[in-house]
Amino acid sequence: MTIDINTVHKISRLARIKIPETEVESLKGDLNRILGWIEQLSEVNTDNVQPLYNISLENMPRREDQINDGNYSNAILANAPEAEFGMFVVPKVVE
Repeated sequence: MTIDINTVHKISRLARIKIPETEVESLKGDLNRILGWIEQLSEVNTDNVQPLYNISLENMPRREDQINDGNYSNAILANAPEAEFGMFVVPKVVE
């Protein structure tokens, strides 16, 4: 598969990224090289290779989750224009 200039424009439109016309040709070449590398990877024979789910063979110790506010609530609320009962006060926006 190769990418042409129209495909580069389509990708930029879908990603909502404005690409200067002077960089389109360079980007086309970069994308084609990336796709070539991916095609090269797909040719590797992995029939006898076990999937690697975790790089470490040891299990990580688990701990119970502890919920806390990080002790930052007062500092955060100090930046608010208005706060009550430990919460932000915001104007009503829905009628």
